[in-house]
Amino acid sequence: MQNKVEKILNSDYIVSFGSFLAQDNEFVKEAIIESIAKKSSEFIYMHPVDNVDIKVYYSQFIKYEVGSEEGIATMLLDTFVKNPSEEIKAYLNDLDMGYISAESSAGEEEFEEAKEKEEEKTSKCLLVGRDITTHERVENIIKILAALKKYSDLEIICLDEKTQEAVDACLDENLEEVEELHSYNGTVVYTIFDQEACQKLVGSQSFAKIAKIQDKDEVYLNFEGQRLKKQFIINKDLYGTIALCPIEKENISFLVEGYRYKQVGIEKAE
Repeated sequence: MQNKVEKILNSDYIVSFGSFLAQDNEFVKEAIIESIAKKSSEFIYMHPVDNVDIKVYYSQFIKYEVGSEEGIATMLLDTFVKNPSEEIKAYLNDLDMGYISAESSAGEEEFEEAKEKEEEKTSKCLLVGRDITTHERVENIIKILAALKKYSDLEIICLDEKTQEAVDACLDENLEEVEELHSYNGTVVYTIFDQEACQKLVGSQSFAKIAKIQDKDEVYLNFEGQRLKKQFIINKDLYGTIALCPIEKENISFLVEGYRYKQVGIEKAE
């Protein structure tokens, strides 16, 4: 991790993709802040959930739909690719970027803006978070990231070491089509590690309205026959309909299995 932190410190253009940052790695967040202070780095934050802790630091926020990371990875490849192989060029030509943009709710013009910010920079990195590691299409995303590493100026830095190793070792340019996006409607929770708040479920007023609950209510999260009790807390700095679900790192519940976002049923505890 120390090597990765040093790379971030030496970068003057940083894109964060699929990480809620401080809740994934405090050292990485601090390295980004230091890089901005010392090198006037451009910092672009890409995630379905805005993060109030870094709002004063990023120069651009690209919000995308939960589950659309595979499509976002192809948009990154299409945006930053330079002198690709014929195989990668044909792959990108066959993609309907307008459709992928619409499905992921991330505008093509947002990526054009990100590209413009990159042009005067000399040391550039893409920070890849653990949302990618747990995505059901991680194998294809790794191939896309490997192509991005090979055919762009972006250094690929994965928070998860196994994902980093897979990207570094990948030579397969037979990229697959982007799968149709599974819709995450209703009440969705996003798992973060936080020992101190592990009994809480933190969400916006909008989430409370959809879930039909109120601040400080005791609630059950129901998922595929499993349930977990939490206390719901409204955070006025959060927006949208995704709630943050802190857990302990030793947690063995459904929250740590598979993709970090879960579409759950919310039941008020009696």
